[in-house]
Amino acid sequence: MGKTIAEKILSHHAGQDLKAGDFAVCDIDFCFGQDGTSGIIVDRFKALGVKEAFDRNKFAIVIDHSAPSPNMGVSAVHKKLRDFSRDKGLLLYDIGCGVCHQVIPEKGHVLPGDLVLGADSHTCTYGALGALSTGVGSTDLSISLACGKNWFKVPSSIKIVVAGNLPRGVYSKDLILHIIGDLKADGATYKSVEFYGPCIEALSMDARFTICNMGVEMGAKFSVIPADKKTFAWLAGRNTMRKPNPQCADKDAVYDLVKEYDASRIGPQLAKPHTVDNNAEIEELEGTHIDEAYLGTCTNGRLEDLEIAAKILKGHKVHKDVRFIVAAASKDIYLKAVEKGLITVLVEAGASVVTPGCGPCVGTHNGVPSSGEVVVSSANRNFKGRMGNPESYIYLASPATVAASALEGRIADPRKHL
Repeated sequence: MGKTIAEKILSHHAGQDLKAGDFAVCDIDFCFGQDGTSGIIVDRFKALGVKEAFDRNKFAIVIDHSAPSPNMGVSAVHKKLRDFSRDKGLLLYDIGCGVCHQVIPEKGHVLPGDLVLGADSHTCTYGALGALSTGVGSTDLSISLACGKNWFKVPSSIKIVVAGNLPRGVYSKDLILHIIGDLKADGATYKSVEFYGPCIEALSMDARFTICNMGVEMGAKFSVIPADKKTFAWLAGRNTMRKPNPQCADKDAVYDLVKEYDASRIGPQLAKPHTVDNNAEIEELEGTHIDEAYLGTCTNGRLEDLEIAAKILKGHKVHKDVRFIVAAASKDIYLKAVEKGLITVLVEAGASVVTPGCGPCVGTHNGVPSSGEVVVSSANRNFKGRMGNPESYIYLASPATVAASALEGRIADPRKHL
């Protein structure tokens, strides 16, 4: 019987033949924490009595969630993380470097076939590179930091095949919101989701990161797109010191579920408050008043996303009653956006550009909405309180829909602005 990608990669890292349902201890290729989770990682690591990390080059701390620090308490945590990284000789990406899920692959820490753990739920993002990656708790992460291993239950898998081409004005964010709306928030709980089909193959790497980033929003343990020529072209020139070990599922691999979608039949999508699977077509919500628009996050703060928004906003002004906040996903993206003139276009249109990082998404600083206010965001979650106020309302959408809505002061169909 053939194997899925998850079965193959976990088998390789365990050094034994595994199938869905098996338990095993596996070697980890890379692990990391962010400033919201790394304080506990440091405490638990010290409690283990271990003096040194298993490999200084296979762990990083990324200060991205509350960056720069909004208060004294967070500043103390940041100092703790800087001191620990310096004392142990570990990698640290400090404020302004960007979101962990963009910085870590950008810097060449993840390759096809890798097994990666992160103390952040959206670690599944790296599946866009053909890796298995998943979020774990801080205590589990401290174990991996100490010994380079962790335990896994091999998940069963779901195969998603997307045919057709995305229509004009429809993007990868619309596609994944549609899929999550169909499968629901628990539709892939502790599954490995593999994405295939002509539409997926046609997506840029930026768009593939968006797809895999949101796998956890349908409960997935892993979300994976098999590595291809685009993957290796994206990796070329990055500081990778290891050889990739890409894996593909066997033709006779067994799946719990196979779902097929036709991208050509999908229009702009949104997730209504207060769950990601509360899916709606643009026609249902068009005209809904908004107070704030946010473009950024580990889901849609990449160069392609800023380009999409800039094309819509060039020569126009954001609605006078809308606060439009933009955060590039990394410093590298920010600099490229400056070089291409995208930042100028966005600022001239009325955007407030903040430090590369998580920005308003996490709700600790930068753009916390007031009670009763409505936000349209390119982020991955719209739970109550996600942006810092449980009495606000968050709609999730593509960068194009966010930009169009910022222009009109209400949820707008981006297709009429292209």
